[in-house]
Amino acid sequence: MASIYDIKPQFQQLLRPIVNRLAKTGVTPNQVTVAAMMLSIMTGFILMIFYEHSYILFLVPIVMFIRMALNAIDGMLAKEHQMMTKLGNILNEIGDVVSDAMLLLPFAFITGFYAPLLVLIVVCAIISEMAGVLGVVIGASRRYDGPMGKSDRAFVFGLLAIFGAFNLLPTLWNTVVLSIVLLLIIINIMIRIRRALKEVDEIGV
Repeated sequence: MASIYDIKPQFQQLLRPIVNRLAKTGVTPNQVTVAAMMLSIMTGFILMIFYEHSYILFLVPIVMFIRMALNAIDGMLAKEHQMMTKLGNILNEIGDVVSDAMLLLPFAFITGFYAPLLVLIVVCAIISEMAGVLGVVIGASRRYDGPMGKSDRAFVFGLLAIFGAFNLLPTLWNTVVLSIVLLLIIINIMIRIRRALKEVDEIGV
């Protein structure tokens, strides 16, 4: 199924000059990964502290975009400049889960968003990333299949944050949108598991 992740090559092309400059100055992928995670954690705390001020939601799409850029940059530094490490792989996976939780859970504090549904979305997002990683465990590739992968979630919640900042989405519409997001993540989990198993069968592991 289609996913924003599909445009990653074009996004990487735009970032390549920045990546090359960072590599020359000695910046490592792990430093970028940690920076992205710390940015998400700090933003999450800010959102939870100032949740009563709707304008604070404008931070979400900005930070989501920066986080996506940083995630792309750390991967390009690692792969294109021979800086891949086992610690980097671990930090990537932990960073994604922590960042997702810290940026999405604060929506539960905001009027108009149904808290239990948001918690379910975060839990299923974690399971989705786990399903992607488990592809490697069974001998397949790391699965990034959509729909509603990391990039898709960032896009949707960035839009929800903008609408929320202007108080344009009533509770009912928020609930409908979040229910669709949850359903798509569940589909995502099943697709990742199925394709990982299929890949293993094809390579005869």
